[in-house]
Amino acid sequence: MKRLFQIPMVDWPRKFEQKSKQCQHPALKQFYSVPLPSASTPLEEVTFLAMDFETTGLNSNNDEIITIGTVPFNLNRIFINQAKHWTVRPRRPLEEESVIIHGITHSDILHAPDISELFPEVLEELAGRVTVVHYQRIEREFFDITLRNRINEGVEFPLLDTLAIEADIQAKHFGGLINKLKGKRPNSVRLGASRQRYGLPPYTPHHALTDAIATAELLQAQIAHHYDRTSPIGRIWL
Repeated sequence: MKRLFQIPMVDWPRKFEQKSKQCQHPALKQFYSVPLPSASTPLEEVTFLAMDFETTGLNSNNDEIITIGTVPFNLNRIFINQAKHWTVRPRRPLEEESVIIHGITHSDILHAPDISELFPEVLEELAGRVTVVHYQRIEREFFDITLRNRINEGVEFPLLDTLAIEADIQAKHFGGLINKLKGKRPNSVRLGASRQRYGLPPYTPHHALTDAIATAELLQAQIAHHYDRTSPIGRIWL
């Protein structure tokens, strides 16, 4: 039987109950009040939300979010008709290097709202769902720090990181001294490279909604190839 990685379980429903009593902002109170699936819920019964940010850079203390893409899905379907995409106006000018990467220009963000105007909408999409990202440091850190800078309160939420999952898979298959001596090394865990190993089609990268959809498809493939669909979500959420 395929087995999930054994890591410490986080009691996210209990954490949300505590957060709902501690937080002050109405949007956060509403977010934390929506019930999460219990840690014992089988993966095949969970509704996930794939999320991706495009940012002005990789430093969450200095850079900012400029686009957000989300799409709900489960292990059988991706609900494209419920996908969302937002463009956000950062407080700092765009750097030329970031424009080259994501293609978002100054004119694209000129009339976009500040994230303080739309983060409640993003929280509505996250509420009650387990978030799925590719490289948790971006979405988790940027969203938390962004809210701290806007409303003096951060945010926490359960997630699965397809990059971390793929890195663990690669380490199990190609890690260790024997493989190193044989010249075998873990493969790239970038989103495109990871998708290619499962026969998923190539997408143009660095568009928040496209990358969110790509991440949803990747998790579906990872579960299908390596995990037991009936295993509890609590074993792998972070």
